[in-house]
Amino acid sequence: MYQVVPGGAGGTITDVIPKQKHTKDTRPLVGAGVIGLVLVIAAVTAWCYYIASLRKAELLKTQLLDLNKDGYIIRNQGGSIVFRMDFRSGTLDLDSCSKEGEMLSCGRTTDRKLNFFIETVRPKDTVQCYRVRWEELVPDIPVEHAMTYKFSHWYGGAVSAIQHWPISISGQQAPKPFVTSDIYSNRNEFGGILESYWLSSNATAIKINNSVPFHLGWNDTEKTMYFQARYHDSPFKPNPGEPPCAELSYRVCVGLDVTSIHKYMVRRYFNKPNKVPAKAMFRHPIWSTWALHKTDIDQEKLLTYAANIRKYGFNCSHLELDDRYTSRYGEFQFDPTKFPNASAMFQKLKADGFLVSLWTHPFINYDSDNFHTCVERGLFVREPTGRLPALVRWWNGIGGILDFTNPEARDWFASHLRSLRSKYGVSSFKFDAGETNYLPWKFSTRTPIRDPSTFTRRYTEMAIPYNDRAELRSGYQSQNISCFFRPIDRDSVWGYEMGLKSLIPTVLTISILGYQFILPDMIGGNAYQNRTDGNRALPDRELYIRWLELSAFMPSMQFSIPPWEYDNEVVEIARKYTAIHESIVAPRVLELAGEVLDTGDPIIRPLWWIATGDETAYKIDSQFLIGDDLMVAPVLEPGKQERDIYLPAGRWRSYKGERFDIKEPLHLTDYPVDLDEIAYFVWV
Repeated sequence: MYQVVPGGAGGTITDVIPKQKHTKDTRPLVGAGVIGLVLVIAAVTAWCYYIASLRKAELLKTQLLDLNKDGYIIRNQGGSIVFRMDFRSGTLDLDSCSKEGEMLSCGRTTDRKLNFFIETVRPKDTVQCYRVRWEELVPDIPVEHAMTYKFSHWYGGAVSAIQHWPISISGQQAPKPFVTSDIYSNRNEFGGILESYWLSSNATAIKINNSVPFHLGWNDTEKTMYFQARYHDSPFKPNPGEPPCAELSYRVCVGLDVTSIHKYMVRRYFNKPNKVPAKAMFRHPIWSTWALHKTDIDQEKLLTYAANIRKYGFNCSHLELDDRYTSRYGEFQFDPTKFPNASAMFQKLKADGFLVSLWTHPFINYDSDNFHTCVERGLFVREPTGRLPALVRWWNGIGGILDFTNPEARDWFASHLRSLRSKYGVSSFKFDAGETNYLPWKFSTRTPIRDPSTFTRRYTEMAIPYNDRAELRSGYQSQNISCFFRPIDRDSVWGYEMGLKSLIPTVLTISILGYQFILPDMIGGNAYQNRTDGNRALPDRELYIRWLELSAFMPSMQFSIPPWEYDNEVVEIARKYTAIHESIVAPRVLELAGEVLDTGDPIIRPLWWIATGDETAYKIDSQFLIGDDLMVAPVLEPGKQERDIYLPAGRWRSYKGERFDIKEPLHLTDYPVDLDEIAYFVWV
């Protein structure tokens, strides 16, 4: 019962049932309950985090790509990792990421704002592509992504002084400007034919956007290539009026096999030539004066050279008069001492059935009469302020370099070429140089260029009026210039550094980059005495013969050291292989050349082109295909009259008449190949 009693100042007190004291037996139950409640809360919290992580993981996926804070991976349809890219310029703040459709975007790293996205594009059922862009919002911060190349074999990029197929990377290199360079004199740089495109044996390809201030580095220990965009300490420039905020943007595409993904990339991203050069360039050899006479050429020597071509019974697509037929570099008149009657010389050559092309270049030396004219008219590339012409050093002296972004400079140069053609009947020109390493590190041009290699592109355009027979040694986004592209001069040696063994890897690399009308270097190399195997100025005899045999199976042949400088046997071998080139190789090459206009597919192809799942085929650098049905295996080692040959599965007939009907690839060990032979096989 309740009882009300008088209270104090605070009012009344109501008595309630008194609390019971906890006994020792009830305390463990309370503790267990508290622990249970904590465990329930922890479980619910963990479940919530798990659900959130699943949602975040789902958010950070797009098709077969998984994004994380430090990079991303791409898988193929079978679930295998085929591509991995790590972020070296920042860690993404994943809480800033969102997904809309196939676009995954992020707005921050852990310490700054940025614009980043990956978008999935499926252009066809067999191809999946990812557009990637990392854009910095603060000036002068480089963007760097690191591609792991350990998953497969890689091809493409640029020609190099030591050329391997597939790419063989050694040592470490901090990212440096990915621009064209003369690798004959700068052997650690990228070559004169270059595109920011790479292809892998696991059917993955990457194409860097042309707008990127692109730098490339590598680390062989980490098996990593560094793709970097930057403006600081770089010859690349932002657009006028824009801050130097770097952006790295590119596409990664994955296909079913290496051949099909390359076909897709070429059709989508490369220019195509619009015509096939003169058929005679494919059928008959070019004869150059360079390796034989160097700069010591004159009228009598040229006429004698031409007469000997006919005397020994050889055909000639055209005769190439190389350096140096003018008195000074930068002039366009024949040296009257060396060529006392140039007009009569050209008439004689024409009467004897010879077309003549001339060597030319973009330099005007300071001692040339044209130097002052070009300074006064503002035709040279200038120093950064644009007020003064920039002096440059090249292999033949010091002078200015014509600014081919300037319409006046283009017209001035072109007018001199037209004058030579109209006055003497010159058929075409050998356009030498054009690489960006001959520009000053800092320079200005009439039309500003962001990418220094655009200068190479502008120079190659000067060959367009002469593309039936023109020859270029540099190229950048120049695949539509419908003329022959030539790997830079080779030394007269056997090895991979600018020697005979480098020729197939170089031609395959140029082909993968979209340049299909290829003129390999002069047979036997350039015959510099200090860069020649053998005891005299001539290339080693065996080297010359093996070089000749290989060149016969290229799209075009070029002699300079003539076979009659050796002996009658070499002359007979040369006749044999120029005939094989004309009767067997040229018809097939011309057929493929016509297809290039539509497809861009290589004329000279790697073995994996027809053996896409064959691990051995990915590594072969001493054999090649012409189209899909003519396989060539030259001897590239001194003292050898045999070689190992790899035959992909199929039905083949050898040049000796042997038949191989094989369902699996076949190794022919120590296959005999005499000195006057080259092994080749035709698909039957």
